[in-house]
Amino acid sequence: MSKPPVTPARSKRVGAQLTPEAIIDASLRIAARGSADAFTVRRLGEELGTDPTAIYRHYRDKDELLLSVADRTLGEVLDSIPPGLGWQDRLRALADGSLAVALKYPAVSSAMASRTTRRANEFRVVELILGAVREAGLDGVDAAVHYRMVGDSLLAYVGQRAAYLLFDPEVRAGDESSWSREYRLVDAEGFPNIAGLGRELAEVTHDQIFHARVEALITAIEQRAAAVRRG
Repeated sequence: MSKPPVTPARSKRVGAQLTPEAIIDASLRIAARGSADAFTVRRLGEELGTDPTAIYRHYRDKDELLLSVADRTLGEVLDSIPPGLGWQDRLRALADGSLAVALKYPAVSSAMASRTTRRANEFRVVELILGAVREAGLDGVDAAVHYRMVGDSLLAYVGQRAAYLLFDPEVRAGDESSWSREYRLVDAEGFPNIAGLGRELAEVTHDQIFHARVEALITAIEQRAAAVRRG
């Protein structure tokens, strides 16, 4: 009795079995592991167990994939914001969520610090910030300028923090220790302000800096709205 033909095992999925969502999921898994190569087709092919070229059936290039992945992360930020908050607390929650997601996916946030996704979740973020500044009492050019001030400031800060995480640990350690070593040893006559505040500079935390920036943005909106009301 002859044996049935043996079908070779297929170790890789064919491109038709992939979906855009599965590719985004894979990119985010790679990014969450702190890897900077979350958008290379070779690395994605390994993660998905498929021929890397199959990814091009869904995304024409690396940049289109990056923008789609980034827009997904903006959805995570928005999902973290509780409903029913006043405008100040909406901006605080947006800032906190943006930082948390940036630190979760540093390769994504560092790459997007100067970019725009032009997709649905980005539109929702813009709508949230514009709604906040208009609720504060700004409109027209004032609303547009202060929206950009908030959006660009958050992008810059969280992008900077995210990019820093992609450096080797020893590089980060050297930078972080500089405030308690090199800056504490500067010539007091040549750098009196640094020398006078050496201990305080060494004790400043990332969280203190971040929250001070966010509160400064909110204060700027409040002050401009008060000036508008005074006419």
